[in-house]
Amino acid sequence: QVQLVESGGGMVQAGGSLRLSCAASGRTFSSYTMGWFRQAPGKEREFVAAVSWSGGTTYSANSVRGRFTISRNNAKNAVYLQMNSLKPEDTAVYYCAARTERKTTVVTGGYDYWGQGTQVTVSS
Repeated sequence: QVQLVESGGGMVQAGGSLRLSCAASGRTFSSYTMGWFRQAPGKEREFVAAVSWSGGTTYSANSVRGRFTISRNNAKNAVYLQMNSLKPEDTAVYYCAARTERKTTVVTGGYDYWGQGTQVTVSS
C-alpha cells in the first residue's frame, strides 16, 4: 500500500509560480512511475506530467510544456511539480499518482494510488 500526500497548493496571480510536493510512504517508491494530474470544476481529470522510476525520463502535457517541470527525489520518497508562468486556466485540484508498472503512461486509469489533491488557484 502506498500513501501519497500533496502540499504546496495555493492562490497565485497569473504569471506567478508554485511548487507542488508529494510525499510518499512505502519502501518501493523508487520503483514507481509517478505522475501529476489535475481536475478543474466540471471537467475530467487530465494528465499534467509524469516521471519514470529513475527520474531519467519525463513527460508533460502540451498545455504545460515549457512551463511545468516534474522531478523526483527517491532518497526522500518525494516527487515535485514546479509550475511557472501560471495561467488562470491552470486553476484546478492537482493530484499526485503512483503507478506500479515501470512503463510510463499518461492514462489516468493506469495509476494505482492517488493522493487527496491540493488546490491551485490562479487569478487574472
